[in-house]
Amino acid sequence: MTAVPVRTPIRPRVAAKAGLLAFLGANVVAVTALFAAGGASDSVVIGIGRLTGLYAALAIACQLLLVARLPWLDRRLGMDRLTSLHRWTGFGVLWLLVAHLVFIVFGYAALEQHGPADQLVELANTMEGVLRAIVAFALILVVGAVSARFARRRMSYETWHFVHLYTYAAVLLAFTHQVAIGQSFTGSALAKAYWWTLWLGAGTAVLAGRVLLPLWRNLRHRLRVTAVVPESPDVVSVYLTGKHLDRLPARAGQFFLWRFLTRDRWWQANPFSLSAAPDGRTLRLTAKAVGESSAALRSLRVGTRVFAEGPYGAFTTIHRQRPNALLVAGGVGITPIRALLEDVAGHVVVLYRVRTPQDAVLLPELRALAKARGAVIHVLSGPSTAEGPHGPLLSAESLRALVPDVLERDVFVCGPPGMTSAVLRGLRRLRVPVTQVHAERFSLAA
Repeated sequence: MTAVPVRTPIRPRVAAKAGLLAFLGANVVAVTALFAAGGASDSVVIGIGRLTGLYAALAIACQLLLVARLPWLDRRLGMDRLTSLHRWTGFGVLWLLVAHLVFIVFGYAALEQHGPADQLVELANTMEGVLRAIVAFALILVVGAVSARFARRRMSYETWHFVHLYTYAAVLLAFTHQVAIGQSFTGSALAKAYWWTLWLGAGTAVLAGRVLLPLWRNLRHRLRVTAVVPESPDVVSVYLTGKHLDRLPARAGQFFLWRFLTRDRWWQANPFSLSAAPDGRTLRLTAKAVGESSAALRSLRVGTRVFAEGPYGAFTTIHRQRPNALLVAGGVGITPIRALLEDVAGHVVVLYRVRTPQDAVLLPELRALAKARGAVIHVLSGPSTAEGPHGPLLSAESLRALVPDVLERDVFVCGPPGMTSAVLRGLRRLRVPVTQVHAERFSLAA
């Protein structure tokens, strides 16, 4: 069991957010200063177009940083928050590129006394790099369309991920466009050094975090399946072992993207949480058969090689603020909660929300752990509309009745989106300090 972390002057999540904001702010100032030093444009409209294009390039570099899966950021913010920031930054990129295109085309059209469409065609035919920029813009429009919620829900993770790879082609085309005609590259040695440093830094971060680090870790640890154990009719646990697992920086509450290297599954990456705290010898994941990929875990053979990307997630004790804790789980969201029960220090209360008592997987383990460490477990069963003696289950009134000292505890919440949102609303009504509430959206990870 680990000790409660000592409070530091700056909380890890605050430090990460401050670092990102400082990085963005410093680069906005640098881009603006370099643009001003580059001299006046042919017109104010063209100048605005150039500046929005430079801001779009900076935003793209920030997007790459947010999806690079750098361990320092991921452990402090979590993949869900980084992905959300990446998504909103993407919309910013889209609108900045629209502004860049509109202001540049209309600005030159006014100078040349052409129509906007004719001017766009002329720029594409006569100016190096413009056609590449138009193709990059079209690719970003496609990726933005499939990233909209209504489209994302209708396609598999693999399809969405494949389409998203076109973003890298768009980035490369946008970069070559900037190299070819951007005044930042053609007119100033200082600006050229700045942009090369920014782009190379962003590219290196992606290469290191998404490719080199996973490859190195898998070559080092060589994970294999050692057992496949059914936990219920539709839930299965997979046990793995490997080399030097005591050096794998995994913590209870985190998850991996798992690829089981069989002939029919090697290309599928499935995010599942660890369902037991890492002990330096084995890892365990537990998954519910909610889709074809999860259901196929039952047929895995002992000895199957595994390629794991991670660990990911900030749902760990690194953010502890109080000596005691409340762990709230719903359905298969119990997996990271079960792991945290081993790791979190102090007195612990576990609230386990399920539809029926039979759905409470891993319950014998939870009870054994609770007995060994003096924790309290409440299994709350019933349909989504079920109520207890104090109103709807997991409402503010119910939470206060079950855990009277909830204001003095760290609260970890993991479950389906509806349940998680209901618990967070209840905690806000009870005025539990936001720094004591820890929840990641495990729609993928769990």
